[in-house]
Amino acid sequence: MIALMKTVSQTFRICGFLSFAVGVILASCSGLLSAEEPAGEIAGEVPPVEREFRAAWVATVANIDWPSRPGLSTEKQQAEMIAILDTAVRLKLNAIILQVRPSCDAMYASELEPWSEFLTGTMGKPPEPFYDPLEFAITEAHRRGIELHGWFNPYRARHSGSKSPVSKNHISQTRPELVKQYGGYNWLDPGEPAATDHTLAVIRDVVERYDIDGIHMDDYFYPYPVNGDDKKPVSFPDDPSWQKAVAAGTTLERDDWRRENVDQLVSQMYRDIKAVKPWVKFGISPFGIGRPEKPPQIKGFDQYESLYADAEKWFTEGWVDYFTPQLYWKIGPPEQSYSALLYWWNSQNKAKRHLWPGNYTSRVGGADGKSWPAKEIVAQIWVTRAQEGASGNVHFSMKALQRNAGGIADALRSNAYQQPALVPASPWLESTTNKEQAKPKFTVKKSSGEWVVSLETIDSELPWLWVIRSKHAGKWHVDIVPGGETTRQLYHGKQAKARQKPPSTVAVSTVNRIGEESPLSWYGTESPQSE
Repeated sequence: MIALMKTVSQTFRICGFLSFAVGVILASCSGLLSAEEPAGEIAGEVPPVEREFRAAWVATVANIDWPSRPGLSTEKQQAEMIAILDTAVRLKLNAIILQVRPSCDAMYASELEPWSEFLTGTMGKPPEPFYDPLEFAITEAHRRGIELHGWFNPYRARHSGSKSPVSKNHISQTRPELVKQYGGYNWLDPGEPAATDHTLAVIRDVVERYDIDGIHMDDYFYPYPVNGDDKKPVSFPDDPSWQKAVAAGTTLERDDWRRENVDQLVSQMYRDIKAVKPWVKFGISPFGIGRPEKPPQIKGFDQYESLYADAEKWFTEGWVDYFTPQLYWKIGPPEQSYSALLYWWNSQNKAKRHLWPGNYTSRVGGADGKSWPAKEIVAQIWVTRAQEGASGNVHFSMKALQRNAGGIADALRSNAYQQPALVPASPWLESTTNKEQAKPKFTVKKSSGEWVVSLETIDSELPWLWVIRSKHAGKWHVDIVPGGETTRQLYHGKQAKARQKPPSTVAVSTVNRIGEESPLSWYGTESPQSE
């Protein structure tokens, strides 16, 4: 494994290299250094920035991750969210996937669905003093240069652990014919077009009103089957919607009709998101096994037959921008092998979308006798990096990272996530603007004994991110800076004391909302060609 990690490390750090125009070398005795127009080529001088999706799920259902319990004050809820985002920064994550619709309810201000009981303890009750948790999370995430994806459960309408009375504006009260009881939960019936329309309206509303970076669905489509008293699976109670489909002339078998219902939701959701904001990514995290025997040694649950989820089709057809199969198994066991499943899913990526598998990080440091060592998750990240076409990982869930369960946070910081990374670009998407990204402008000045970069764009529009590469004593340092910041100290802590001289080279670029990087502006006090 060590040899694999070294080999992959070299590949990982080189991938995505670009050649950039350079600026005239300028250095003045006043301590002010600035970038100007290009005057040549950097031949292998400025290093590329690593590209990798590094995310964690933040589950709100049953208060798994946030808030830690229902009914916390606004101040405590916000403090907990800030702690989550600060942990993400320390671990060099670049995205958070926040559950905002656990059960046809909302962790945000909505006219379509009631406030979630997991927020305040009472369904329909807003936080006091009032604030919008989703808006707050997006603002604080973007302030740190972190993407915020909204995680929606498309069909669950009531969790088995719910305790609050159902509010009058919940869909189970306003449209009870669309909701079915099954396995201790309530579910929207995927066979009812009005149920699908409702979920699509909820998603469109969020995309329209919030500066969200992605929309995310998990593995709950038709519910996981439960057995009756006879130990046999109980069928989902959708006879009325099935009979209506038959009367309307469907020629499909019932199982195929169910799969088509889910297919229509997924494909239409993708189109709806792009119609509103073309740069917003859409991702799904289905059960990790597409079907048993895919690949041949794999055994286990069949989501195609039991959840009516044709995840392979969604990925192959390009109905998602990123695909996150929940590969919640170790690398080694052949019947459910992380690596074997990853390779198989990658072979299905005909549309060349992002493949960012999910990892069972919460299994590290558990007390149930089934705990994994932290090195298993680290090894899975390196296995992912070794697979061309896979470019990131999503950790379930944030709680394990915050608690440093089994030393997992330490292991990530010291091994897999030592350097910052940009989210891989999505060139098939449209950015917030059709304008070509211009080289940014910047100056480097010594202020109060510290070297500080001042950043600006050619026009008044700030970028999503700045990327600052600085070289000192022959070593490069990379800073990924939120677009809202226009100054950044180059050195910190012991570095600042040891580095009184200016950096020999500074190069700055910008990154837009779909991950595309601009040409570089740079200055240098040494010729890059002299190395």
